Amino acid sequence: MIQPVLALVAWSMIMLVWLYVRRLPALVRYAMSEARLQSSDAIRRMPPQAQWAADNYNNLMQQPTLFYALCLGIFLSGMSNPGLEYLAWLYVAVRIIHSIVQSTVNITMIRFCLFLASSAVLGILCFDALRIAFRF
Repeated sequence: MIQPVLALVAWSMIMLVWLYVRRLPALVRYAMSEARLQSSDAIRRMPPQAQWAADNYNNLMQQPTLFYALCLGIFLSGMSNPGLEYLAWLYVAVRIIHSIVQSTVNITMIRFCLFLASSAVLGILCFDALRIAFRF
């Protein structure tokens, strides 16, 4: 259960680098002063592609925190099994696909479907862990 956690953490770091690669050129190109940079108006004037990676990085700091806690709980309690590990890897795969879509083409309907899929996988992982822990 630790490998999927490490994989998603590593992916989050990749997205952090991608965020800087996409945003820094836009910031330099627009030569924004520090005061203007902090205004929401300045961010709105940047090309949308410069914001997509930042939005995705923010997303990776939200729901995946539940995934990390769940996987670490499963691991520390000794409940890990191939089925739970499969679900953990599936969650990581869907989140990576979601990141790629959001950071490149950002088609809302595709992103929404991928978010629903990852949420469903996380829910099933949680339910299965509870089922094992409480033997129901």
